[in-house]
Amino acid sequence: MDAARIARMNTAPAHFRAERDLPAGFAEFFATLHAEFSPRQQALAAARIERLARAHRDGVLPDHLPPSEATTSDWSITVPAWCADQRNQMTGPADDAELVVKMLNSGAPGVMLDLEDSMANSWDCTMRGVANILAALEGTLTYADAKRGRTVGIEASGVAIFNRVRGLHLSQLGVTADGSPASASLFDLALIAYQVDPAKLRHPLAFYIPKSESAEEALWWRDVFQRVAAMRGWPRDYIRCMALVESHPLAYQMEEFLFALREHIVGLNLGRWDYMASLIHWNFENPAWVLPDRNTIPHDVPFFQRLRHLLVDICHRRGALAIGGMTALYPSRVDAELNARALAVLEQDKKNEAACFMDGAWTGHPDQNAIAVAQFPAPNQIAKRPADVERYPDLRPAPIGVGKHTVAGTQAAARITVRYRNGVLNGRGASLLDGYMEDLATDRIYRLMLAQRAASRHRDAVKIEGAERHDDAFVARCWDEALAALVADLPSGRDAGDAATLREARRQSEEMNARGWFDPV
Repeated sequence: MDAARIARMNTAPAHFRAERDLPAGFAEFFATLHAEFSPRQQALAAARIERLARAHRDGVLPDHLPPSEATTSDWSITVPAWCADQRNQMTGPADDAELVVKMLNSGAPGVMLDLEDSMANSWDCTMRGVANILAALEGTLTYADAKRGRTVGIEASGVAIFNRVRGLHLSQLGVTADGSPASASLFDLALIAYQVDPAKLRHPLAFYIPKSESAEEALWWRDVFQRVAAMRGWPRDYIRCMALVESHPLAYQMEEFLFALREHIVGLNLGRWDYMASLIHWNFENPAWVLPDRNTIPHDVPFFQRLRHLLVDICHRRGALAIGGMTALYPSRVDAELNARALAVLEQDKKNEAACFMDGAWTGHPDQNAIAVAQFPAPNQIAKRPADVERYPDLRPAPIGVGKHTVAGTQAAARITVRYRNGVLNGRGASLLDGYMEDLATDRIYRLMLAQRAASRHRDAVKIEGAERHDDAFVARCWDEALAALVADLPSGRDAGDAATLREARRQSEEMNARGWFDPV
């Protein structure tokens, strides 16, 4: 394994010993799972890399699969009563105990506790996140409210809790006896499943599956769920899940993915920002896919809307929930104008998803919950399907005439990538920047956008308003200018860290683009 890849992995500290530092017996429990499933995970991750390389090299892009048992036979999914109402799922980083408690107390029907995109992928953050998840599942998590001088705990409710573990593309170092890389997905899931007591849970243990790229990968998750259940003495179908459709290849295999996980899965979620990044990445060589400035792309752009309709049609035909994505513009309790605009955008976005017959959506701020919930009929719309949905549609309608390509957009992208990466260097996986919640997905969008606009093969085909020459040197200058402004704003700025971490964030952003590191890491 090359040094650059190892440097980007989550690694346990040098002094760590699994037998001493993890729960008693877990090292043996995980060793069995690791031997069986980590080699499969690595093979699946390698297959992803090869498919993407073929797309760039030979133009072989994702397409619908031929008819199979998954698409032609009579089968269905039954959504349990405990999660039938998912009109809004609050989502946020699991390593922030205060936020976890506030999400669980928000009144949202569902909550997704995240060990992935909204967290920095570091050992300390992961361990803190797992500990918070275990306490949240048992209802014992608290935080100290310094303003009011009291301890706040989780209120009794019927909220459904899902836990998002890291994706199949990620490995975890430092947790195996022989030093071999383990599947990060497997490690997170096993560490939670090993420690929970089902007698203390309000409903069966439930996970959110991220970053999938094929129905074949669903079989890995199915086998892991069933193996863990057997090792814990649980029923075969005890572990439940939802899954995100946030990669372009998976959009063509949604029904097959559901079929493979039909004993466990209750629904699919359109993770729109990661999906947009994936769409750009797979179409990187095509100048028609040099996307406009991110915040000028409408929520109902055809490449989203066609996927929404297809996802809903497939999910509801098979009895599963169809959940919408996150609205990036965040409300503010100190800026009345921004707050009003953010909530108006939220309402419009969720109305569109409800009109597509989606069953709910994601939000990340408690002030968004009531508006989001109000847009969707209770408890869900599984009995409804969009009219005249083509079963095998073109999911790559080029965004012609959509949004704007501007120098201001390039400059904003450079600024956000530095600020986001600076947050990661300071332990934050998601940051509220200029009114938008930015995380790993949006960082990928911005960096891909910068790389495409600088690519010489696209310059003649794509006009950037206000630019004389849009190349690597111009993008580097945008990063330099962003860094200078952010450093000059210290210490009054809201960014974490200092000039040193900002400089390192700028360096890493440019290096990642130069190396073509656009995977969600």
